[in-house]
Amino acid sequence: MNYLKINILSFLFLVPLFLTAQEMVYTPQNPAFGGNTFNYQWMLSSANAQNTFEESDSSFGQTSDLDNFTESLNKQLLNKLTSSLFKEQFGDGDIQPGTYMFGSLVLEITPTSDGLLITILDTQTGDQTQIIIPN
Repeated sequence: MNYLKINILSFLFLVPLFLTAQEMVYTPQNPAFGGNTFNYQWMLSSANAQNTFEESDSSFGQTSDLDNFTESLNKQLLNKLTSSLFKEQFGDGDIQPGTYMFGSLVLEITPTSDGLLITILDTQTGDQTQIIIPN
């Protein structure tokens, strides 16, 4: 029995001498976060291969001053025209329920429990919009 105890004790004390370990060190891959700079081209090509977004050729937000002025002038003219048509059709009073026509647009105004429902129909394209003006 002593022999067994000696073997077990010697095994428990001698085995750790033969075991070795190494330190685990994290090294980032991305060069932007301290990784190897030679990974840059590989990471860029990998990201481009996974990118499904396609840029459109539209010049969004890149309008000239002349285009901006023309658009502003058109909006002001349409506002003035709309205002005069509105006064002609409704006068200075409240909007009354009914059906009104402005060129190819048909406005149907009906009172509902939520407020005033205005349905705008474009007879040329068939597009329809509904607006609710709350009470």
